[in-house]
Amino acid sequence: MEPRLRPLRQLAFGLLAAALLVCGPWVGWWTLAPLLGAGIAFTLTDRGLESSGRPEYRLAAAWCVAELAIAASVALTGGPHSPALAWIVLPVVTLPARFDRRGVLAGSALAGVLILASSLGVDPAAVIADPASVVFALALLGAIALLSVALMHSDLQHRRESVIDPLTSMLNRHALNGRVDELRDQARVVHQPVGLIVGDLDHFKQINDTHGHATGDAVLRDVAYSLRKCLRAFDLAYRLGGEEFLVLLPGADPDQAAHVAEALRATIDAGQPGGLAVTMSFGVSASPPDSFDYNEVFRAADAALYAAKAGGRNRVEVAGAIPVR
Repeated sequence: MEPRLRPLRQLAFGLLAAALLVCGPWVGWWTLAPLLGAGIAFTLTDRGLESSGRPEYRLAAAWCVAELAIAASVALTGGPHSPALAWIVLPVVTLPARFDRRGVLAGSALAGVLILASSLGVDPAAVIADPASVVFALALLGAIALLSVALMHSDLQHRRESVIDPLTSMLNRHALNGRVDELRDQARVVHQPVGLIVGDLDHFKQINDTHGHATGDAVLRDVAYSLRKCLRAFDLAYRLGGEEFLVLLPGADPDQAAHVAEALRATIDAGQPGGLAVTMSFGVSASPPDSFDYNEVFRAADAALYAAKAGGRNRVEVAGAIPVR
């Protein structure tokens, strides 16, 4: 989300700076200094973000600097009398795009403390005499935090639904597209192959025709669970559609991928997905080291799958070596 927020954040800083410039004769020009400091903090954060091992810490630090800068501007422009008091709430809007619920709560708490510090700390008597501006700012803070969290959950649910197959809870084709690009770059960096397995349930149409689609769905859910259970944490399984599944194996050559495929085949054959005796055929291929061409590797694995079907089903077929390009 940070690359998406960056241009909007820069525009927001520009709007705040413009407001301070216009009001400079009344509130003072020094209020631009804290805003400039916040801009520099985010600029430095952006430069090292992609290479950082813990980018969330860098973002949190820059966010805190921005909040402190706004609070300083509020304090310099009159504390509880400042027209910028509610500005402290603005950065809270961006929290759900970067952090989980704990991060939102922590950031909201910091914003609340800064509202009190920049008002009560500057002129406590004025706040006690007329607390309306502070109370309104705190109420705005709470409302923004609640609405932002609700929007965050809605966005996460939408993104989850866009990449997760609702029947099997496996990743779908949409998720596969993004992962392919990552694996291509990864293979080039680590100089390792990428194994690919295509699996297809045998005689699945007969299951639907004989036992009904509800049983067919139960079979697919159980098969998906069995496949995931056999894989390593960084191996990813996808439902391509219907009864066809795909597995990506980073770092696996054809022999290693075939070993995994045989384990998957044996697991399905020995189990009772949906309470039925079910078998599955697999086609296996792998890229050369340094060069993962998904379309080429998939075509080879798909051809091997057809060979497995033609060879009697419930078996694993391995494609020939893919030449280095």
